[in-house]
Amino acid sequence: MKKHRNKFIIAAVILVILTGTWFMGGSQINEPSLPMPVLAAEAIEDEYEEQEEIVEDYEEELIDYQPEEDDEYEYEEEIEPQEPEEAEVVEEIVEYIPEYIPTPEEVIIPEVTEEIQIFGAEHEMAIDPVDPEDVTVTEEYFYVTLAVRVDSILYNMHLLHRDKHELVPANGVIFPATLVKVYDGESVFDVLQREMRQNGVHMSSRWTPMFNSAYVEAINNLFEFDVGPLSGWMYRVNGWFPNFGASRYILSPGDVVEWLYTVDLGRDLGVYWLYE
Repeated sequence: MKKHRNKFIIAAVILVILTGTWFMGGSQINEPSLPMPVLAAEAIEDEYEEQEEIVEDYEEELIDYQPEEDDEYEYEEEIEPQEPEEAEVVEEIVEYIPEYIPTPEEVIIPEVTEEIQIFGAEHEMAIDPVDPEDVTVTEEYFYVTLAVRVDSILYNMHLLHRDKHELVPANGVIFPATLVKVYDGESVFDVLQREMRQNGVHMSSRWTPMFNSAYVEAINNLFEFDVGPLSGWMYRVNGWFPNFGASRYILSPGDVVEWLYTVDLGRDLGVYWLYE
């Protein structure tokens, strides 16, 4: 009986030990080491940090990015100007009819004398040319007569473009014979230039180094070659056409200066010595 009681006691002790072990944590044996909610939260946080690093790296790449030549990008296409098509040139021949033909009463022809036809230095009124740089203009002054005429154009209006007909006075006088002041040392060109400017008459000229003188191209917008290939301006002093430039003719008291338009290189003005 005593032997069976001891076995019963041993069995009871074992049962107590097993029961205590179960209550003190034996239930964690088959459970995960960490609860599932904790694992999920940490996974989400790790993923967020990883995504944040990816974004930072991408932004740094954008800052440091330099496009290469082969990169494709949008741009505005430059439009090159197109060459205009050549227009067809149509030649139209129009018969010219003068709008105005002067009568003989309206024309004043320069007087042609034997003196005009005498060449250069043989003329009784001829003087020697002077280089402009050798002349000094002073305050002393005197008077000369100055006139500008285009009589020869009146009989050749058919050679002058109709747009310029209004520039030719009916009597051929652009600047009537007038006493003008001249300062000692001034040339024919100096006086013409000043008087045309003061009286509002257009004048164009150019310097010709070969002749060391100014050359008058136009007065009152009537240019050389306007009335044919042999047309242009010539000047006459005291009935003589000098064979040198107007800037080299130094004036004296009482001189009579005329600027005349020729349509035939002086022949229409009686200057035949040019062709001898």
